[in-house]
Amino acid sequence: MAATRIDVNKTESRQLVTFQLGEELYGVNIMDVKEIVRVQAIRTIPNAPTYVEGIFNLRSEIIPIINLHKRFHLRKLVTSEEDELLSGFVILDIDGMKLGVIIDRISRVVTIEKEDVQPPPQMFSGIGAEYIQGVVRQEDGYLIILDIRDLFNPKELQKIAELRK
Repeated sequence: MAATRIDVNKTESRQLVTFQLGEELYGVNIMDVKEIVRVQAIRTIPNAPTYVEGIFNLRSEIIPIINLHKRFHLRKLVTSEEDELLSGFVILDIDGMKLGVIIDRISRVVTIEKEDVQPPPQMFSGIGAEYIQGVVRQEDGYLIILDIRDLFNPKELQKIAELRK
């Protein structure tokens, strides 16, 4: 009896951690997410870029905290008390460097199929198309897939890395 071979390219899917920033739902590859933590006390850093809120200590590791609201001029979501329990930081690993991103509300992990991802429009809710891998149409709007490696240029990443010292 011959073994059945599965064509993995036919149904290429990936999992995304989704969260809300302002009115939009965003997703990042689950493999780039180290963890999700509740809001912690952040220590501000003098002369840091405006979108860097500061740093915080996560189990003896210094993590820079990025505010994408400031970075992309997004309005913060008006939250209820219940929503505030779902806010916090998504800790990302960008090529070995950990950094936290402030989120308004964590959503869930979703699986998307490659064929459902559409190219981003040129300008989408204040975030330029160069930062977006694609958009997935959903019942109640869109899921915007962020390309975390393109959110910051190498010079910015170097500056952020120096904040940890």
